[in-house]
Amino acid sequence: MPRFKAYNYDQNAMVVINYQDQLQPGTFEHAVHYLIEHKLDLSVFHPQYRNDATGRLAYDPAILLKITLFAYSKGITY
Repeated sequence: MPRFKAYNYDQNAMVVINYQDQLQPGTFEHAVHYLIEHKLDLSVFHPQYRNDATGRLAYDPAILLKITLFAYSKGITY
């Protein structure tokens, strides 16, 4: 099982914004979050990670996909 960096949507240290509170139902961002967390099976990416016992923690593909889709929605393509 690959090891991913832990993330916490309820964080409130270092940043005044609680990201979970920013996801308002009915918005594009909420839809992307819901679809990726509850509807997509991203386990196809897991065999590519070989950091079960050693190596640096990887970024979760779900977070990377959310960032990519949000950037594309804002016209950021590079």
